Amino acid sequence: MQDVKEMREVYCDSLIEMAATDPRIVVVEADLMNCIKTGPFKKAYPDRFFDVGVAEANMIGISAGLATCGKIPFCSSFGTFATRRCYDQIFISVAYSKQNVKIVGTDPGIAAEINGGTHMPFEDMGIMRGIPGMVCVEPTDCAMLKSLMPQIVEHKGPVYIRLFRKKTEKVFEDGAAFDLFKAFTLRKGTDVTIIASGIMVSRALEAADLLKERGISAEVINVYTWKPIDEETIAKSLAKTGAAVVAENHNVFNGLTSAVSEVAAKLCPVPVESVAVKDQFGEVGKMPYLSDRYGLNVGNIVDAAIKATKRKI
Repeated sequence: MQDVKEMREVYCDSLIEMAATDPRIVVVEADLMNCIKTGPFKKAYPDRFFDVGVAEANMIGISAGLATCGKIPFCSSFGTFATRRCYDQIFISVAYSKQNVKIVGTDPGIAAEINGGTHMPFEDMGIMRGIPGMVCVEPTDCAMLKSLMPQIVEHKGPVYIRLFRKKTEKVFEDGAAFDLFKAFTLRKGTDVTIIASGIMVSRALEAADLLKERGISAEVINVYTWKPIDEETIAKSLAKTGAAVVAENHNVFNGLTSAVSEVAAKLCPVPVESVAVKDQFGEVGKMPYLSDRYGLNVGNIVDAAIKATKRKI
């Protein structure tokens, strides 16, 4: 079942609601306010909305400047442009300078669909993970986004939000509460741990159902904050199940697979299989085709889980 609202609508609604009591919140756009649907914020707070045009690096610089004046800027663009195009400005003007800027990258991974390879961020979380002090989060659905937004505002420091723009699969009930720095265990299991983020969470739950029919008990954990990652929850689950699958709509390098593998190597060495984009560029297509093309389907998770359990010592 899909969410009633698009995630970008919930993002804007949350900003408007919080801005009513927090004058520090401002929005900075690079001429994509129609895509991210922040027009209602501009209408509600015209003096707190800044469109810098098609100049993403400048957007980051202006956001950093606003942060030095005590504002909390939320700036957004497509994930490729919000990260790759202005990486040095993020690294120096925001992170190195310890500025309180919130960066939103939309259309994660295959969600870019017909915009194609130039707009398809398979590496955005990886490169943002490499910035000291950067918090990297991918909300799963509208309920989670709404819960996390106030915490993102209150967190003092830079945050990268990997945001699915349109309607996504509804995983959590409205009003559900989440901790920005804790993973969420959706299902208990004993044979294998499936760790998933974003659009892969609902697919991981489907895979767990199919695995149950095969006599394999899968624990499903939604790791929505990739950095800092919840080591305790992950290590505890790996110690119980002895095997893991990581499902991410991202390049297998430097993303969630890498983050989970780092935890496993450090705290609980177990076999780790990955369902992710295997070091490839994006291409034009719709979600069903792209899911097949890059091996991000439910069946891929099932196969990886079976393989992981067979690798157990």
